[in-house]
Amino acid sequence: MKQEKPFYGWVIVAITAVVLLVTAGARSAPGAWLIEMERDTGWSRASLSFATSLGLILFGLGGPISGALMAAFGVRSVTVASVVITAAAMFLSSRVQNQLELNIFFGLLSGIGTGLVASVLGATIANRWFLEKRGLVMGIFGASTSAGQLIFYPLLTTLAVTIGWRSSALVLAAIAIALIVPVLIWMRSDPSEVKQRPYGATDAPLESVKPDLGIMAKALVHPDFWLLAITFYICGATSNGLIGQHLIPHAVDHGLSQPVAASMVALMGAFNFVGTIASGWLTDRYDPRRLLLVYYFFRGVSLLILPFMHDIGGLSIFAVLFGLDYIATVPPTVMLVAKTFGRQNVGIVYGWVFAAHQLGAAMAAWIGGVARDNYGDYSLAFTVAGVIAMLGGLLALGIRREARVQPV
Repeated sequence: MKQEKPFYGWVIVAITAVVLLVTAGARSAPGAWLIEMERDTGWSRASLSFATSLGLILFGLGGPISGALMAAFGVRSVTVASVVITAAAMFLSSRVQNQLELNIFFGLLSGIGTGLVASVLGATIANRWFLEKRGLVMGIFGASTSAGQLIFYPLLTTLAVTIGWRSSALVLAAIAIALIVPVLIWMRSDPSEVKQRPYGATDAPLESVKPDLGIMAKALVHPDFWLLAITFYICGATSNGLIGQHLIPHAVDHGLSQPVAASMVALMGAFNFVGTIASGWLTDRYDPRRLLLVYYFFRGVSLLILPFMHDIGGLSIFAVLFGLDYIATVPPTVMLVAKTFGRQNVGIVYGWVFAAHQLGAAMAAWIGGVARDNYGDYSLAFTVAGVIAMLGGLLALGIRREARVQPV
């Protein structure tokens, strides 16, 4: 009896996890470097946050672009383009001399480079290569993003303090370039390229299922698309937009050193690693809408207590609470997209849902800086974010899980 060869999809999961880890590290740079950039350039926190907001917008728009490019040119080509653009953005950012250059290189170029893979790559791989365990795989990818935060936030903060943020940008550029070779050698777009079926699809044809290039015309008139987009907008605003950009400055405002403040973010990343893996496991077993309700309410509570957390003990408590569901919303959101619009269309539809996420992140990153400059602290921003997070949980219940545009 011929023994079936090992499932190659797990190799793809490993490569994707590393790529997501590094791109998460690149996206953590603005929050890790904000204080040192302010000292080095003399530019205001609001203007530096504006560059970050531009990056977050392009990071979000990279999702829809990536979904279309992956459908046309394949996953490997888009992934290589992503790491090359990210490396170029970091190299050029290290040499900026004015705010226009900062907005272009540190904002727009780095946003599009990281955005080409960070949102759609994991969702595309999970839904092309896996029929079973999709939630778990998305949890692994979310955990990889958390690991990137866990590793790079303290690393980049320490490097910025010791060798400067500009030299730190060169380190990131070198790490991104190093990814090119393994991606070229081992990345594949679809199980059919290695003569295998998606995991759990033992009787499916070996031919790949092509995405519906007209799916967005159907999605845009579907109410569930807008509920998914709005709730993910709220997710972005209350997570990497506000907390990702401003948690370290909030801690520094209250007397903590930058490395200690970065350790709080690393602690948050460690618990998010656990929370996101658990969320993937739960998504395979429970109603994703109810999971989103719990996650958003839990996030809202943690944000409402943050204005009162000023010392290392209080911020550690916040890091644990917030970390448990920082990216936990991703597996249930991707699952709902797949069930409503077809798993072959996840790359395209989720790309636009993620664009809404990053629009929310961009607005919160900028408004958080404006609030700090005008009111002297982040209390108002954190309180408003806590309220809208809870609203997001209620909106998630309105998504009709049984209403499908395309069969899975």
